[in-house]
Amino acid sequence: MGEKVVAEGFDLADRQRYRDKLRQCLCGLGRLLEEKRFDRPRNLMGVEIELNLAGPDGMPSMMNAKVLERIASRDFQTELGRFNLEVNIVPHRLSGSVLDQLAEELRTGLSYADRKAGEVDSRIVMIGILPTLTPEDLVSANLSEADRYTLLNDTIVAARGEDFTIDIDGVERLACTAKSITPEAACTSVQLHLQVTPSRFAAVWNAAQAVAAAQIAVGANSPFLFGRELWRESRPPLFVQSTDTRPPELQAQGVRPRTWFGERWIESVYELFEENLRFFPPLLPISADEDPIRVLDEGGVPGLYELVLHNGTVYRWNRPVYGIADGVPHLRVENRVLPAGPTVPDTIANAAFYYGLVRALAEEGRPVWTRLPFAVAGDNFDAACRDGIDATLRWPKAGRNGTLTRVPAVRLVQEELLPLAAAGLDAWGVEPADRDRYLGIVEERCRRRVNGASWQADTYHRARDAGMDRDRALAATTRRYRELMLTGEPVHTWPVGPGA
Repeated sequence: MGEKVVAEGFDLADRQRYRDKLRQCLCGLGRLLEEKRFDRPRNLMGVEIELNLAGPDGMPSMMNAKVLERIASRDFQTELGRFNLEVNIVPHRLSGSVLDQLAEELRTGLSYADRKAGEVDSRIVMIGILPTLTPEDLVSANLSEADRYTLLNDTIVAARGEDFTIDIDGVERLACTAKSITPEAACTSVQLHLQVTPSRFAAVWNAAQAVAAAQIAVGANSPFLFGRELWRESRPPLFVQSTDTRPPELQAQGVRPRTWFGERWIESVYELFEENLRFFPPLLPISADEDPIRVLDEGGVPGLYELVLHNGTVYRWNRPVYGIADGVPHLRVENRVLPAGPTVPDTIANAAFYYGLVRALAEEGRPVWTRLPFAVAGDNFDAACRDGIDATLRWPKAGRNGTLTRVPAVRLVQEELLPLAAAGLDAWGVEPADRDRYLGIVEERCRRRVNGASWQADTYHRARDAGMDRDRALAATTRRYRELMLTGEPVHTWPVGPGA
């Protein structure tokens, strides 16, 4: 959330005051939209990457405070777990050689951070879920030292009123319980931001929802948790279950989880913020002094602090974001679908695929979301999480009104989505060499049917076949992953096996 909050209790008046402020903020957002106060188009994008820390043995390293002290840069911040960091890349204009520029900035920043982590015998690993994590690592004692994490944990635990149940049935089954939200820290992701005008927001958000499954299929990188091989992208089911404030009775009643794909296409950003208030009780009822309506009446720009804070506790895979820059409000779509890693080129390739694809789909004369039922988009997302590069998706058949066809994800990407992504990058004004270099990485993953998840699983099974037990094989896979990550060569080129 990025908010510096104090871990203290709330009384009934706090909650009523916060709910009233939320309604005022929503009214303020409505006025800003009606008065057309938002920033003009800037084609701005931004990237955040969550990272893991591991020791030389591949085991998690709970050293983020000491690592951040040595990095001493505001570009790097804490995340939920003591084995997590986050790096933020300043916004860039989507044009020219932006993809190569992003790659160079990431390489430089991560190399520096890795050297600093080495001073305390830690290593940075860009991966969706660190394969060597155990239930003993993901306990409340290993939450990062920040009041906001403690407060968030305490409020979610209190809302649920019982242990969290983690039950994921994939290649193997994992069934366990947790007393805190710390298992959420296992999920490290890439967040892709795109600033959009209010008139374009709905089209971009709808497009992002429609292609979330394709993003996961080509980018899955989280096949292991607590020593079990689960879904090819296990972050989504883990995130849903580790933040679930609903006891079983509320789940049975159809109450929505706080980690949510959604349930319909939208026509305005206002609908998403209104859903947040209608469906999700506040977790952190911390009210600011600002009166948003008065600020608007006086010609100012309100921060809408309560609305922003509440939005940060509803974990949509494509989240609306309200922000202010240079005194002017703006809107962003925050794409939270992708896992971290495996390499800088892979990360930029995933970004190129996303930014190109949403631009092209948002501008189609007959948008895909008018032909794809929202429930099918959600089913596609689940299928891609389960099966990764081998997923089969349902997609509207070209030239046939309302007809859906089942198609392997790799064929859909190769034959339809990559050409759209290329056209979208052209529309942004991205250099053709950048476009071809990074979309070519996605194409090669499809051609070879390899992504981070498939490489991890294949390498793990090679290690087991060589006689290693489960724990040693996972550690060897993690160490080899990091060795190859450092080469900067995309994952589809990596040799399979634990190495020496």
